[in-house]
Amino acid sequence: MNKSESVKQIFAALVKAQEELKNSFKSATNPHYKSKYAPLDEIINGIKPVLSKHGLAITQDVSGDGDRVTVSTLIMHESGEWIEQTGLTIKPAKTDAQGTCGAVTYARRYALQAALNISSDDDDDGNEASKPAEKVKGIVNNAIEAIDKTD
Repeated sequence: MNKSESVKQIFAALVKAQEELKNSFKSATNPHYKSKYAPLDEIINGIKPVLSKHGLAITQDVSGDGDRVTVSTLIMHESGEWIEQTGLTIKPAKTDAQGTCGAVTYARRYALQAALNISSDDDDDGNEASKPAEKVKGIVNNAIEAIDKTD
């Protein structure tokens, strides 16, 4: 992270803005994975009025090397103070225009949310992450039961 020499005013404004910012609503569905997500335009429309109220604005820079795209997020305050979140870099699934632009949009969504400490992800207390372990445990238990029945 890079920042201006002084950050007193931007930090105060961010504290006030974060009290008002809400997590993004997942209103769109990914047709390939059947998962829901918050579109970039809805995230931007949700944060802009709150940021503006507190003298804040955001801009994002996109760069790439042909294989990967990088999105940097700059939060600016009317005082001239700023904070830059340097590069969220991702590799597009396809390197054609659609794949690259999709990766840019994806990176912009997540970089914005990270910079402002908001989310559009469900908090399932790790339930999804623990499912593979539960499946393996079930398979092992079934195998043990099968062995016990043959003894």
